[in-house]
Amino acid sequence: MTISPGAWTEEQVEVGGTELLLRKAGTGEPLLVLHGEMGHSGWLRFHQALAQNYTLYLPCHPGFGGSDRLDWIMNMRDLAGWYLTALDDLGIAPVKVLGFSMGGWLAAEMATMHPDQFQKLVLVGALGVKPPTGEIYDMFLSVAKDYLTTSVLDPVNTPEFQQLCPDDPSRDQVESWEMAREEACRLGWRPYMYYPALPLLLQRLKRLSTLIVWGREDAVVPLSAGELYNRSIPGSSLVVLDKCGHQPQIEQPDHFAELIQEFLSG
Repeated sequence: MTISPGAWTEEQVEVGGTELLLRKAGTGEPLLVLHGEMGHSGWLRFHQALAQNYTLYLPCHPGFGGSDRLDWIMNMRDLAGWYLTALDDLGIAPVKVLGFSMGGWLAAEMATMHPDQFQKLVLVGALGVKPPTGEIYDMFLSVAKDYLTTSVLDPVNTPEFQQLCPDDPSRDQVESWEMAREEACRLGWRPYMYYPALPLLLQRLKRLSTLIVWGREDAVVPLSAGELYNRSIPGSSLVVLDKCGHQPQIEQPDHFAELIQEFLSG
């Protein structure tokens, strides 16, 4: 069966005491997909592949896109705690989860709080830990387009980059980027995009099957952060993709989708 963007459902759902914009597509068991710091990316090839076997749950985090901001959520651990309540309200836990960048950090925080709520965990270029070598790219020192361009190793030869970052973005797209950057700043400013205690808390995931995916040339979150996640989560696997930056889901979409499918179904 082929799933198209038009086959998505999109609705405002009441969860965790607020309204959340939730997109769903596909067929099969639930797969929670958590977007990164720049908000929802739209429908991509990897979504298409995963939707053949899973019902994708694609929420816009509170304060991003069409979801209301919750003023009491001031950091990523607050957001993780809220999401656990939202999962209860959605009735899909325990669930498999796939998190990108800030969404990976969010997934890791949630799992440390309540590992039994998750069947499998995939972290892709996840923020959340301080890289032992190198530094996390400061997204607030550049405009959104420059940040997105930096996140991909070879934008010119990455077909879906134009969908992620058009040459001439609409006013709505620019506004969405700026809203996302503002909320990302609120959640991850001090210290910048990591939680110092997270590597110690990750020991709780010793019974949670975890895959960590990283681009070897990631210019946003150095590979050393992925290696730290791998050392901190007992039994986890780290897959490093050559000739790839911070966005493997668009830089190597077919290989990425196969890798995720194999892990989730194993």
